[in-house]
Amino acid sequence: MIEMIVGFAENYTPIALIGPGGIGKTSVALAVLHHDRIKERFGDHRRFIRCDQFPASHSNFLSRLSKVIGAGVENPKDLTLLRPFLSSSEMFIVLDNAESILDPQGANSQAIYGVVEELSRFHNICLCVTSRITTIPPDCRRLDVPTLSTDAARSAFYRIHDTDEGPDLDLINDILEQLDFHPLSITLLATVAHQSKWDTDRLRREWERGRTSVLQTEHNSSLAAAIELSLASPMFQELGPDARGLLGVVAFFPQGVDENNLDWLFPTMSNGTRILDKFCILSLTYRSNGFITMLAPLRDYLSPKDPMSSPLLCTTKDCYFTRMSARLNPNKPEFGEAQWITSEDVNVEHLIDIFASIDVNSDSVWDACSNFMNHLYWHKRRLVVLGPRIEGLPDDHRSKPQCLLGLSQLFNSVGNQTDRKRVLSHALKLRRERGDDLQVAVVLRELGDANHQTGLYKEGIELAREALEIFERLEYTAGQAECLNLLASLLDGDKQFDAAEEAASRALSLFSEQDDQFRVCQSHRVLGEIYSFKGERDKAIHHFEAALGIASSFNWQLELFWVHYSLARLSFNQGKFDDADAHIERAKLHAVDNAYFLGHTTELQADFWYQRHQFKEAKSEVLRAAQVFEKLGAVQDLEGCRQLLGWIEEEMNNPVTLYFGGELLEMLYFIHLTILYPLRCWMAPFRKFIQTCHSSQTWPSANHS
Repeated sequence: MIEMIVGFAENYTPIALIGPGGIGKTSVALAVLHHDRIKERFGDHRRFIRCDQFPASHSNFLSRLSKVIGAGVENPKDLTLLRPFLSSSEMFIVLDNAESILDPQGANSQAIYGVVEELSRFHNICLCVTSRITTIPPDCRRLDVPTLSTDAARSAFYRIHDTDEGPDLDLINDILEQLDFHPLSITLLATVAHQSKWDTDRLRREWERGRTSVLQTEHNSSLAAAIELSLASPMFQELGPDARGLLGVVAFFPQGVDENNLDWLFPTMSNGTRILDKFCILSLTYRSNGFITMLAPLRDYLSPKDPMSSPLLCTTKDCYFTRMSARLNPNKPEFGEAQWITSEDVNVEHLIDIFASIDVNSDSVWDACSNFMNHLYWHKRRLVVLGPRIEGLPDDHRSKPQCLLGLSQLFNSVGNQTDRKRVLSHALKLRRERGDDLQVAVVLRELGDANHQTGLYKEGIELAREALEIFERLEYTAGQAECLNLLASLLDGDKQFDAAEEAASRALSLFSEQDDQFRVCQSHRVLGEIYSFKGERDKAIHHFEAALGIASSFNWQLELFWVHYSLARLSFNQGKFDDADAHIERAKLHAVDNAYFLGHTTELQADFWYQRHQFKEAKSEVLRAAQVFEKLGAVQDLEGCRQLLGWIEEEMNNPVTLYFGGELLEMLYFIHLTILYPLRCWMAPFRKFIQTCHSSQTWPSANHS
C-alpha cells in the first residue's frame, strides 16, 4: 500500500486514507512522509498537521496551516493570502485525524471542507488526508486501510513482546485472529504483556478473562479511548439516543446485521437504515456480503455486557424467535421463505447460546433452539455449538427430549450415526418415562432409520414395526406412512424385496391420499431402489422419473440429489457409464455445498472407477471421500471408504492386474454388464415363477408350461 501511495504522491494525486480508529492510518501516512522517494521529491516541503490538536473552526484551521507551511500570515480569513506561498514550490501535506475538522455536524464544517477541497486541487501539492469518516473531497483517491496480514500481525506482536516465536505460536495466532489482526489492539496487547512480563500461559488466561479490557497500557493508551473518540463525534451525537443501542446490537452479532432484514429485525425503528449508513461513514462499521458488521475488537468493546439490559437487543431476539416458530412444511410455498436461515444461522446460534447461558429455564429460548435446528436440518445441514448445552440440561427439563431429537437430525445430516443413536436412545428413555406415546413412536422411527444407515437392518425393522403399531393405535396416518417408508428401506436392505415393495406401496398410497407430495416423492424413490435391487429396471426407472418430476416442480434440492444419486447407480449397473457420470454431476449440483452429500458422490465415483478397474482413479477419489467423512465424524461412511480402499489396493497388487493392466479387466466387466447382467434380469420373472411353484409344490399342466 505504501508504494502505491508514494506513486500517487509523485503524480500529485490527492489521497484519503480511511478506516476505524487504530487501523494504522497515521502510521501509513508517516511511512509515506519519510519515504526516500518522497524526501527526494519534496525535500523540506513535507508538512504534517494533527487536526485533532486544535479546536475545529475555519479560522483555527487556516492559522495552523499558515504556521505549518511557514507562510507567516496571522489569522488569515481564507486561502487568498496563503495561495502565493502554497503555489511557490512542490509540497506534500498530511492532514492527520481530519475527521475532527471534516465532520459534517461540526463547527464551520462547510467552510473547512471548502478549504480542504481547494488544497486538493493545487497542481503542485499532494494532499494526504487520514480520516475515520468518509466525507472527504471528491478529488481525493480513497484508500481503505486494511487490517494486518497474519505474518505482519505476528511479527508486530513478537517485536513488541520482545520474544521469539516458540511452541505456543498457534495460541498467539488464535488470539491475533480473534483481534481481527487490528493493529492498535495487537500493539496494546503486546505492550501490556511485555510491560507486565506475562508468559504465554498468563497471556492466555488474561485474554480469556478480560478480552479487550486488557488492552490498556500504563500510559492510558487504550482501545476504549480510540473508540470513544468516534462516539463523541458530532455526527454520532446527532444520530440521537437510538444510535448507541443499535450499535450495540450490530456489535452483539458475529455477522452484524443483514441490511435486507432490517424491516423485521427492528420493527420499532423507522430510521435504522439512515443510522447504519452513518455508522459506515464514521468507520465504526463496514459492509461485508450484505451485512453491516465491525472489527472484532470494536465488537467486543461495544457489545452489551448484559444482553438482558438492552431493550433493542431483546426486541431483536423476539423477532428472530417468532420468525423461527413457523412450521416447516415442504409442500407449502412458505417453505422456501425459511431459507433466510442460511445467511443468518451464525447470528441465531450465537443469540440462542448467549440467552441460554443467562436463563437455562427459559422455555422460549429452548423452543427457539429446537426450531433453529429444524431450520438447519431442512435448509443448511451442519452441526451446532449448542450440543453440549442441550445434553447438559437436566433430564426433567421440558424441552430436553425435543432438543435431543433436533440434535440427532443434525448428526444424521453429516453422517454421524454413532452420536445420533446415542442422543436418540437418551431421548427415547425420557419420552418413555413421560408416557408420551406419540413422541415415543417418533423417536423409535428415528432410531430405526439410524439402524438402517448403519446396516443393522433387523434391529431397525423391529423398531420400525414397534413405531408403526403405536401410530396405528393412535390412528396417526402420517406417522404410519412414514414408518412404512422406513420399513420398506429396511426390508430392502435385508433383501426381503417383496415385503419391502408391499410396505413402500402402502406408504405411497397413504401419502397420495393426504396429498403429501414431499413424501410421495420419497416413496417413489424408495420403490425405485427396491426395483433396482430386484432387477426390474423399467419399474425402477418409472418410479425414479416420478420422484424426479415431483422434486423438480418443488425445487427440493436434496431430494433431487438422492434421485440423481440413485439413477447414477442404476445407469452404471446397466453399463451406461456416460449417463452415470452425468447423474453424478447433477447430484453434485443439488448437494447445496453440503460436504456430507458431496462425500457420497465422491465415494460413488470411486466405486465406479473400481468396478471399471481404473484403480488409480478409484484410489484418488476414495481417499478424498474418506477425508470428508473423517472430518465430519461419519464413522460408518468412513469405514465403507476404508473397506473400498482395501479392495482397491488388493486389486492394484493383483498379478493379473499388474500384467494385463486395467483395460482388459474393464472390457470383461463391460461384457458382463451388457450381456450377462441383462440376461440375468430377463430371466428374473422365470426364476421367480419356478421358485413359487417349487415352494407350493403346485405345477401347471404341460400345455400351460
